[in-house]
Amino acid sequence: MSFEYIRVTPSPEEILATIPMSKKLKAIKKKRDKELIAVLEKRSDKFIIIIGPCSAHNEDAVCEYVSRLAQLQEKVKDKLILVPRIYTNKPRTTGAGYKGMVHQPNPQEKPDFVGGLKALRKMHIRALAESHLPAADEMLYPGNYPYIEDILCYVTVGARSVENQQHRLTISGLDILSGMKNPTSGDFQVMLNSVQAAQMPHVFTYNGWEVSTSGNPYAHSILRGSVNHFGQNIPNYHYEDLVKLSEIYFKRPLANPTIIVDTNHSNSNKDFREQPRIALEVMRSRQSSDLLNNIVRGLMIESYLEEGSQEVSGKVFGQSITDSCLGWNDSANLILNLADSV
Repeated sequence: MSFEYIRVTPSPEEILATIPMSKKLKAIKKKRDKELIAVLEKRSDKFIIIIGPCSAHNEDAVCEYVSRLAQLQEKVKDKLILVPRIYTNKPRTTGAGYKGMVHQPNPQEKPDFVGGLKALRKMHIRALAESHLPAADEMLYPGNYPYIEDILCYVTVGARSVENQQHRLTISGLDILSGMKNPTSGDFQVMLNSVQAAQMPHVFTYNGWEVSTSGNPYAHSILRGSVNHFGQNIPNYHYEDLVKLSEIYFKRPLANPTIIVDTNHSNSNKDFREQPRIALEVMRSRQSSDLLNNIVRGLMIESYLEEGSQEVSGKVFGQSITDSCLGWNDSANLILNLADSV
């Protein structure tokens, strides 16, 4: 064996005790959970917008962003539910790029996994306290979920993880909205297999325990475009794509059929400036079809304080060090336009 083992301490229970959630914040999250579930269960006509930086690497910048988002939420609260995207880990296995706060709480320093777990929990709680908007994060490492399970209102499983057994099983134990992205191949059936697996009860091993789950009825699909064997990005947000997925969706015995459209990644050909156009096209598709108006219930948008991106060593406050994002002004205008389109 060539592994070097270092015990990760403290445990989730110890970190939760050291960096606790107040009763007030727990009540805010619980209320938001109910609002989001009502959208999936079609008891609410509000539209979900999951929006924020590609990766959250600076606590002060993230909290500034979510505080601005909270002010916008007040303006659009009758039409939209804004969920801050606070992603603290990134799928980087080839040695290139920032792996996220969970690996490096300071991007300029060496990896510190224990420090990262503490830093991401502290940032999530501060962001919630200052904005009263519970956040979304990506489940890149299923075993890390207990460190933030009391904070998040939305969890995403990415395109490279959605076929993984442990991700599907772990999501089956959650009771919050959980978006399963289509794989990089774009295969709708694989994505729906993941949704179906997440909605079923399971017995499996998790963090050294045998656990049983009851299934997560709020697991649903996220369309993020695909990549063909030539490395070309293929979008899947167009009207015809949405109708096709809806038809396949309803052939399966799945609870709360729901589609969220990711406006960046392969859908935008990785051009962040295309996101407003894509978002508004999705809204027009909903307006043109009762089927799509019923099943397309949200958008995912990459946005930050400053437009574009910079190197990991960059010093621009509120600018992404991973994928490029919309700047604040364009993001705020888009949110207001989307509210008018619901």
